[in-house]
Amino acid sequence: MKTKSIGFAILTAGLLIFSQTVPAQLPKETEAQKMQRMLWWTDARFGMFIHWGLYALPARHEWVKNRERMTNEQYQKYFENFNPDLYNPREWAKMAKEAGMKYVVLTAKHHEGFCLWDSKYTDYKATNTPIGKDLIKEYVEAFRAEGLKVGFYYSLIDWHHPDYTIDSRHPLRQESDTAYARLNKGKDMSRYRAYMKNQVRELLTNYGEISIIWFDFSFPGKNGKGRDDWDSEGLLKLARSLQPGIIVDDRLDLKDVEGGWDFTTPEQVKVAKWPEYNGKKVPWETCQTFSGSWGYYRDETTWKSPAQLLELLIESVSKGGNLLLNVGPTARGTFDYRAQERLKAMGEWMKYNNRSVYGCTEAPAEFKAPANTLLTYNPVTKRLYVHLLAYPMGAVTLEDMADKVKYVQFLHDASEIRFTTGSNEFKNNLNLQLPVLKPPVEIPVLEVILK
Repeated sequence: MKTKSIGFAILTAGLLIFSQTVPAQLPKETEAQKMQRMLWWTDARFGMFIHWGLYALPARHEWVKNRERMTNEQYQKYFENFNPDLYNPREWAKMAKEAGMKYVVLTAKHHEGFCLWDSKYTDYKATNTPIGKDLIKEYVEAFRAEGLKVGFYYSLIDWHHPDYTIDSRHPLRQESDTAYARLNKGKDMSRYRAYMKNQVRELLTNYGEISIIWFDFSFPGKNGKGRDDWDSEGLLKLARSLQPGIIVDDRLDLKDVEGGWDFTTPEQVKVAKWPEYNGKKVPWETCQTFSGSWGYYRDETTWKSPAQLLELLIESVSKGGNLLLNVGPTARGTFDYRAQERLKAMGEWMKYNNRSVYGCTEAPAEFKAPANTLLTYNPVTKRLYVHLLAYPMGAVTLEDMADKVKYVQFLHDASEIRFTTGSNEFKNNLNLQLPVLKPPVEIPVLEVILK
């Protein structure tokens, strides 16, 4: 970077400002206050992740620089050719809203170190590529205009910054400690920590209210990086001082620090049960891809079907969690046609069935899910939702619920589902009489209105 020395002069000044304005301790709040701060998020249940950067050009995984062990010089061609001329975040926002998503998180900077905004602290940014503009500004304005909550992902890792030390996850990773020492001679992580704080300050100051920040990720241990390498507490204090209502993920390596995280983030997995920490259920969100990568991957073929994606959403809500579903835009700035098809299909289902998602959570233990179903429950309206993953042959039995149910209907069209009670020892079972033909809905939902 030709203006490196200028950049670090600014860094030093920025660090002085930081030390004067950030509180000494993380803000304290009660459990009730935290629940209130996060209420919009736990009600929303469904959000969009967007992984977008220079890796859209090679189009073979967002970790392509790491996987192929590229140097900065080898990777430079993507910077020089980054020109997403079809970028229209208003279209992105419209697709997210129509899919039923309520919030969005965009990679302002991923591990490659490239910044989508006009940061004062680096030349490695969108404004210095052929597109020549701040891409974050338009993103924020477009999604906010559609009523979605706006968030940023900020990578703690940076494979481009000159002071970021080479480690076990770096494209130039080494086999021996002596090799690491040789390559890292002259690098100064304290300068990199100041750089991160200055960039986080920019992101959380220049774009209005930011609802979520995703820091990613810590990997403590030999030739790794953890809280001390990032000054995680300093980063978090800065974020909370600038945006008091912000929601923060759990990847700063502060799991054991009070106020050090808001929600846990199982990645690319279906959880077996509501995640716990120290024996207590915690807010959680699974981040998932349509296929096997986060960035645009032209030749990737393991795309999940709409039914699989809907099941993923429903199952997350059924265990008290959220789904953050990722799109990797192309290098021209559009959503891949396969992503568009799936967003449209999910939106069609959500249009008629979103009552079983928004504001819902795990059903009380007294309600037992019939075979091949998932239950969600709205504690405010006191309605139970039975999602029919496999459409049954004419009937569904709700065990031990005859004395709890007032009325049952299909959610998509509010058509009545008649029912009878069982006999003898099964007299408190409820036998629901379904039509023989499955309704024209990917996953039909029964709305059970409780007494």
